[in-house]
Parts: sequence; C-alpha cells; structure tokens
Amino acid sequence: MLRKRALKLVLVLVGVIFTALVYPMIMFVKQAPALAMSFSVYVTLGIFLLIAARNPAANRSLIAFTAWSSLAHAALMSTQAMRNIVARGELIGSAVLIVIGVALIALSPAKEPVGS
Repeated sequence: MLRKRALKLVLVLVGVIFTALVYPMIMFVKQAPALAMSFSVYVTLGIFLLIAARNPAANRSLIAFTAWSSLAHAALMSTQAMRNIVARGELIGSAVLIVIGVALIALSPAKEPVGS
C-alpha cells in the first residue's frame, strides 16, 4: 500500500513538472523551435502521467515508457555535456531525469495476473 501511494505521488509530481514546461515551451517557440517541440512531448506526457496516477496498474506501459525514455534522454544529454556539445549545466537536467527514471522503475506496479 505504501509503494502504491509513493508511485501515485511520483506520478503526480513528475506529471506536474512535465506539464509546467508548457510555459517555457510557449516562450521558446520562436527562439528555439526544436526545444519547444521537445517540450511539447513532455507537456503531453505530463498530462497523461497525471491521468495515470488514478490507476497506475492500468498504465504500466506509460510508466515504463516514461522511465526508460527519461533514462535514455539523460544518457544522451550527459554524453553531449561531457563532450562539450551542450553546456555542462545540462548535467543537472540529466540527474533529474535519472532520478525520475529510477524512481518510476523502482515503484513500477506489479504485473496483474492474467485470468484472475
């Protein structure tokens, strides 16, 4: 029961953080269109995470996608930062995405038995 509550809390927290990217998305539409497009995906994902918080077990694939895509994004962004392709400050974002990915994997709901 504690794990389920923790997962719901993480889903709501991450959902709110991702959804809050709507403001910078709007601000960057003309200055950095690629960044705005990236944010649009996260804003959409945030809304669906908020919906998934109601019933995490029914949304296992969305939770898994969020976790693994966050880890993949963090890996790429960290590599770019270490090779000076992007600013070193991006490592902070990488750390946040790693925490999100690991938390979601650790709290992921168990697979429901088939035919119960």
